[in-house]
Amino acid sequence: MKGDEGIDRATRLIREADGLLIGAGAGMGVDSGLPDFRGARGFWRAYLALGRSEIPFKEIASPATFRANPRLAWGFCGRRLVLYRSTIPHGFRLLREIGERLEHGAFVFTSNVDGQFQAAGFDDATVCECHGSLHHLQCMESCTEDSWPADALVPEVDTDLCRLTSVLPSCPHCGAMARPNALMFNDMMWNSARSDAQVAALKHWLTQVKRLVVIELGAGKDVPSVRHFCEAQRRPPIRINPREPNLGSAKGVGMAMGALEAVTRIAGLLETDGAAGRV
Repeated sequence: MKGDEGIDRATRLIREADGLLIGAGAGMGVDSGLPDFRGARGFWRAYLALGRSEIPFKEIASPATFRANPRLAWGFCGRRLVLYRSTIPHGFRLLREIGERLEHGAFVFTSNVDGQFQAAGFDDATVCECHGSLHHLQCMESCTEDSWPADALVPEVDTDLCRLTSVLPSCPHCGAMARPNALMFNDMMWNSARSDAQVAALKHWLTQVKRLVVIELGAGKDVPSVRHFCEAQRRPPIRINPREPNLGSAKGVGMAMGALEAVTRIAGLLETDGAAGRV
């Protein structure tokens, strides 16, 4: 769908809604400067040391690497954590303000582990991180189902070698090494308790919404968790994706543009509505 037509229709769908479901994939953070690991060599551009040795993304982001080479694994995740903490979210605030216009507000369903929605002011109680969060830790040995914030972790990383040089994080319960409370590849030990509670909260919220609007941003097909969840709501989605905007047989709005541009233009039209109402 062409830009202006898509923006107009998306805005109309939001005007008619009483609740906003925001589905966000890896492409959501691109406009903030975060790498889209599934883009054209985006992973290697962000992690040159790993690129030189051609370590596959699926291998480095795995429990097996945390066991075999913990300083390499934590160098990779530690650098990401530092990047996420220092990144200023782009259009997330606009999405929050759009949700605040609606009776039941907004709820986020995201496969991202970067914590960008919370950094933009979203209440943690309205964010569902289906793959967990790099901002939380769990025990590598699963001595407990507890997970805890990574606030005290300050990773020091040799960026040339992608190796953690500071002390490896440890479990406060048993002293074993801690790992991110995020779903990795070939991961049978992820503690999903925190994510499960978020899913339950989201499902409860959905029961209260009568006129749901779904906006999906930067969610691809490689790991289609966000796409599948948004499509399962059986509402015409607003799909914003510069590479894969097609809706197939579903009705809705598909726009081949970046998240920041689309959200900014939609927010502008909604603000015009508000200004007209104040005249």
